[in-house]
Amino acid sequence: MPGVCLWRMTLTLADIFKAQKTIAGTATDTPLVPSPFMSEFCGQEFLLKLENMQPIGAFKLRGAMNAIANLPEGTAGVACCSTGNHGRGVAYAARARGLKAVVCMSSLVPRAKVDGIRALGADVRITGTSQTDALAESRRLQAAEGLAVISPFDDPFVIAGQGTIGLEVLAARPDLDTILVPLSGGGLAGGIALAAKTIKPEIRVIGISMDRGAAMHESLAAGHPVEVTEVASLADSLGGGIGMDNEYSFALCRDHLDDTVLVTEEDIYAAMQALYYEDRIVAEGGSVVGIAALLSGKLDKPKGPTATIVTGRNLDMGLFTAIMTGEDVQLGDRKVRGRRHGS
Repeated sequence: MPGVCLWRMTLTLADIFKAQKTIAGTATDTPLVPSPFMSEFCGQEFLLKLENMQPIGAFKLRGAMNAIANLPEGTAGVACCSTGNHGRGVAYAARARGLKAVVCMSSLVPRAKVDGIRALGADVRITGTSQTDALAESRRLQAAEGLAVISPFDDPFVIAGQGTIGLEVLAARPDLDTILVPLSGGGLAGGIALAAKTIKPEIRVIGISMDRGAAMHESLAAGHPVEVTEVASLADSLGGGIGMDNEYSFALCRDHLDDTVLVTEEDIYAAMQALYYEDRIVAEGGSVVGIAALLSGKLDKPKGPTATIVTGRNLDMGLFTAIMTGEDVQLGDRKVRGRRHGS
C-alpha cells in the first residue's frame, strides 16, 4: 500500500477529530477571514481559509504531521513523492521527530519548492517528468532502505489531517452553504468533504482544478482512476496522477463531492492578481482556483455564505511578480498572455 497504514482503514469523522488532537498547536486554527471583494462579486459573504499561514506556508503540514505521528515505533525514516508542499510538510514533521526524510520530485516542480524542502533538511531526489516517476522512486526507497512511504493524498492519516480544515471551517461558520476546495489527488477535498458532509449533510463541497492534467476530475468522470499527462501549470501544486491503485481518496471524492469544475490558466492568472490586489494575499496558483471558477463564470454565484481554501504561498516570486505586473508567462510549450488586473 502507498501510505504508512499497514491495514485497510475505514475513515470516519472520529478519525478526523483524533487527528485534530494529534496536530493541535502546530498545524491548526488558521484564520478564516472575509474577502470584501469576493463578497461583493458573489452577493454573498465569501470567506478565505488561510492555510498559506501555516508554518510551512501550506496546508500539507496537517496530513504530514498526523501521518508521521502514527508511524510504527522504530521507523528508520520516511520517503514521499511530492509536487512541493507535501514534501515540505513531510520534511518539517520528520525533522521535528528526528527522522530521515527523502522527498522524490519530478523535473516539473518549481525550483523555489525544491529549495524550500532542502532548507528543512530533507534529501531531495529529482527523477523523471511526472508524479508517477517520483512515486516509483519513493517506492524503490521503501524496498531498498526500509523507509516508510507517506502518500501525498492516498493515506488515511494524511486525509484525516487535511480533513481537520473542514472541522475548523464549520466550527467557525456553521451557516456555510458551500466550500470550494482545490482538487488534486483528493486528500484535501476528500478529507474536507467527509468532515463537512458528516457534520452538515446539506452543505455543498465542490472540487476545482486546472483544465490540463486534472487527474481526479478525469477519474471521477470515468468512474475509476485514470492516468493523465502532466504539463506545466500555474497550479503546479495540483499536478500529478491519483494512482491506479488508489485506495482512499478516489472513493471519498466520488462519494462526497457535489461537483468538480475546471478552470484555465488564464482564469488562474486573473485570480492570483485579484487575491493580491484586492485582498493583499500572496498565494500560489493552486490556491486560487475557487476564486478563478467564480470570477470566470465557470461556477455559478453561490446562494449562501461560501468559503474557499487558500492552500499555500510557496511559489516562485519571480513568476509571481511577472503575473502581478501583467507580463506574459511561459508554461512549457504554452504561453499565458499577460493582462493588467481590472482591465
